[in-house]
Amino acid sequence: MPKLGATGFAHDLAARFGLRIVPPRPALVPFVLEGEERARATPLAGVSQPVVAACGRARFREAMLFTHRGLSGPAILQVSTAWREGMTVGIDLLPDEGPDFLLRRKREAPKSALRTLLGGVMPQRMADAFLPAALPPGPVAAIPDRALLDLGARLKSWRIVPAGTEGYVKAEVTAGGVDTAGLSQRTLAAAGVPGLFVVGEAVDVTGWLGGYNFQWAWASGWAAGSAA
Repeated sequence: MPKLGATGFAHDLAARFGLRIVPPRPALVPFVLEGEERARATPLAGVSQPVVAACGRARFREAMLFTHRGLSGPAILQVSTAWREGMTVGIDLLPDEGPDFLLRRKREAPKSALRTLLGGVMPQRMADAFLPAALPPGPVAAIPDRALLDLGARLKSWRIVPAGTEGYVKAEVTAGGVDTAGLSQRTLAAAGVPGLFVVGEAVDVTGWLGGYNFQWAWASGWAAGSAA
């Protein structure tokens, strides 16, 4: 980020000394959506919901926030560390509910509208956005059980393929950097390059939200400084 005075000097210098560089990329960063999902997200800008976001083996239960361009919030920032271009992100919009929750509510309140039932477990604007237009209006009792089960399953597994991220301007950290395999685990000294140490964001170490990246910067700097 040139406006902050940040450059690629550390990576350029490390590469000149033959250290392997894992390609840097923005991390802990909001997603950008396109097409149908962008059209769904934009009217919901400012709405948040507790979710479980998953990508690959990574799973995070945190809040998700809709933005004018896509998705943000702690759950999305966390899962962005595992995401690569073209990968699918699965989002459980109702982690405290089972896939049959609409059937249970149908038995408990058969005269209620489906919109009302969904509004009881998520913000009403969000409920309206995810309500299928094909379902008949009127009481939930008139909606077939299969349709309610299908809707419940979709809400429990909303799958998106982000078009990209908001980039370094919105990212909290940089993933990638100098490969840890080329550094001492104790002092962060570069293998085969006496006097060269690599610390903090310049190294391929990325922590979760909650101060882990600050701690890594301070601890790695202390370790290298103590050994230099």
